[in-house]
Amino acid sequence: MAAALGSQLPPAAPKNWTEAFWQLKEFASPILKKRKAVIFFDEFPWLSSHKSGFLSAFEYFWNQWASQQPNLIVAICGSAATWMIKKVVNSKGGLHNRITRKIRLLPFTLHETEQYLKSNNIYIDRYQILTIFMAMGGVPHYLKELKKGESATQAIDRLCFTKDGLLSTEYANLYRSLFENADRHVAVVKALAGKTSGLTRNEIIASCNLRSGGTTSLLLEELVESGFITPHLPFKKNANESIYKISDEYSLFYLKFIEHSRATGAGTWLKKSSTSSWKSWSGYAFEGICLKHTDNIKQALGISGVFTETSAWRYAPKTGMGAQVDLLLDRQDNVISICEMKFSNTEFVIDKTYAAELQNKLDVFRRESKTKKTLFLAMVTTYGIKNNIHTVGLVQNQVTMDDLFLPLKLV
Repeated sequence: MAAALGSQLPPAAPKNWTEAFWQLKEFASPILKKRKAVIFFDEFPWLSSHKSGFLSAFEYFWNQWASQQPNLIVAICGSAATWMIKKVVNSKGGLHNRITRKIRLLPFTLHETEQYLKSNNIYIDRYQILTIFMAMGGVPHYLKELKKGESATQAIDRLCFTKDGLLSTEYANLYRSLFENADRHVAVVKALAGKTSGLTRNEIIASCNLRSGGTTSLLLEELVESGFITPHLPFKKNANESIYKISDEYSLFYLKFIEHSRATGAGTWLKKSSTSSWKSWSGYAFEGICLKHTDNIKQALGISGVFTETSAWRYAPKTGMGAQVDLLLDRQDNVISICEMKFSNTEFVIDKTYAAELQNKLDVFRRESKTKKTLFLAMVTTYGIKNNIHTVGLVQNQVTMDDLFLPLKLV
């Protein structure tokens, strides 16, 4: 405070938070008469410790003085999602309806990840970046640990499968640092990690032995707001029937490969990446990344300017074959794009069996949805699909990994 005031003598330590905010007001008032200023509170929940009186003092400071200062912006930031949602976003007290703007600090996109790595002098191809993204997502705190001259496999080995690797122990602390009673949050994420087709709210309740009501609604809201899970609206249905899927790449990777791994050290990931578990994980992880880059897919399809409703769809009859579409673009130009996402380290090959499966999916969707719109099958892959007799007349559009890395153009 003395340094900020330009004083050689420090001011007396305030007796309580009310007095501290009074000092802040006295300090800021002359500045605000001359120019704009920002007061930023980092880790807001931790300042408001038990019986500290911080929150009520802040509410009074904001309502009685700060909110009436045209030159002042007050920004509050907190990683403890439970506290921020309960005490600020859904406040019933002095901060009720006081938020001017919310900023959800989301991880980097693929484009931003590529730019960030280049800024750190890390130049690797897009397949390597995609592989890293599938394991740890676009979280800068994780990405900054990557080293120049290191392949994706080497980086994952070092960070995830060595004793002191950042991501080998991160999971244990991650949820407990963000949520109160984190065991329930972890249980939901584990349930979703084991169900690639996703779960509805009622299925989550049954799987995790939760009670239906406001507590579960808040639990799901906290996980959604923090980016761990995402609800996907089913085709022609309401939000109550949403299908939840895990959307945090690191959590999925940890539960699949790190949690019960006996192998450690150099070469661990190289061995694991040749197993059948890797194949199922990579397909699911790639799907999740595609769902986060839906706007890039629309841009690649040339429909950025067309009004589009994005949804998922699944049909599970008691007998017979069902079908599922993870990304469906219902377009105003009388077309529905059915997006099929496949991860591969080469051009993807559609064989006779898979072609029949795709055709069945289109037929079942048309029959069950009763849509009259034209159906276009769009394949979203890493390196495109290999043209053969099975793609002719079946695949209308292709989207590749490079399309997911492009910056979005303003429409």
